[in-house]
Amino acid sequence: MKQTRKRLAILSIPFACLLVASGAGKVLAEGDPDTDPALAPLPMPIPAPPDNPITAAKVELGKLLFFDPKLTGDASLSCGDCHDPKQGWGFNDPISRGYPGTVHWRNTHTAVNTAYLGKLFWEGSVGSLEKQAPAANKGALAGNGENDVMEARLRQTPYYVEKFKEIMGTDLPMLGDAWMLIATFERGALTQKDSPLDRYLNGDKSALSETAVKGMKLFTGKANCIECHNGPMLSDEKYYNLGTPRPIEFEEMGLNTISYRWENYAKGVYEKYYREWKDDAGLYYTSKRLKDAGKFRTQPLRYLIYTAPYMHAGQFFTLEEVIDFYNEGGGDNEFTDGTHGYNNKTPILKPLDLSDEEKEALVVFLEEISGEEIKMAVPEVPSYGVMPDVPTLTQAQAKRIGMDIYLNSIGKN
Repeated sequence: MKQTRKRLAILSIPFACLLVASGAGKVLAEGDPDTDPALAPLPMPIPAPPDNPITAAKVELGKLLFFDPKLTGDASLSCGDCHDPKQGWGFNDPISRGYPGTVHWRNTHTAVNTAYLGKLFWEGSVGSLEKQAPAANKGALAGNGENDVMEARLRQTPYYVEKFKEIMGTDLPMLGDAWMLIATFERGALTQKDSPLDRYLNGDKSALSETAVKGMKLFTGKANCIECHNGPMLSDEKYYNLGTPRPIEFEEMGLNTISYRWENYAKGVYEKYYREWKDDAGLYYTSKRLKDAGKFRTQPLRYLIYTAPYMHAGQFFTLEEVIDFYNEGGGDNEFTDGTHGYNNKTPILKPLDLSDEEKEALVVFLEEISGEEIKMAVPEVPSYGVMPDVPTLTQAQAKRIGMDIYLNSIGKN
């Protein structure tokens, strides 16, 4: 078991539009000068873009693609390897696994309830599940896939040829449709409906225990968690620097250091920052504004009990550690302590003076609202087939998928 260590957990959310639509109320927490959106049930129906509606057939085909390693570089990983059903539909190491020969540099988000998010990844760098899938499957530290190779693999799988034609209306599988199908699976199968929190907010006062209700009152009052963790997803989807400590992996493990240094290079930081920074700069990589260094999107809190460890690099292993961190008013890192001449720490953070009993009530609230675990057996994915007479198979495509050897052997090349 990993050693327990003080680690940070950023928890983020985005639902102003849904709050307005649902007419949700406002909350004024103790000592807080502004009002915040109230906690709210997940709205139904599940949101989906007009060009990618949810159907049962698309969900089932998307499920196969979610677990199929054909949609990565060396066909050894799938979406389900980093978003494992047995690990909260995430990955329960502090830093996610990476493409073979690498490690990732951040903690994996759960795929549960992502239909309700308008910003995905820790930087909020993509705005839809349709864009998230290719970003992950093609990312150098994640899937490392190439478009033409992944598409060729789908087209060399008879079952996919049949089902894509039946469901998507194309003669051959299109890679863009595969991303849409995976997004549909996540919306249709990985939305946790009717959780204890939803039932309680809809009027069933027996859905939460007495201790959990006390925790909810602290959440929306003295502890002021509602400041950032509000609305249906318990996240405002804004960005904050909490003073999260540096992950020890960056300092003690060479492969993790390589990942961090490469990401700085790939994201185009100035040479000065590349040489000086040792912490993950978060939103800065997207905005290129120094005031955003070290900020991350507020993490949603639904399904939380299944998704430890917490924060953008898994710095905390337990909810007790997370609450202790906030109770102390957050922490410090090189983007908050003046090391580089600036302090980006979120000013709303302050010591909370919570008693042990109050901290326990908060933990119970967060555990109970997580609801029942979404369990699912990993399906057997369809196999490749030999289809040498496909007229659209070019010589270049044949070489990429190894068909040139077969074609030569039967005298058809």
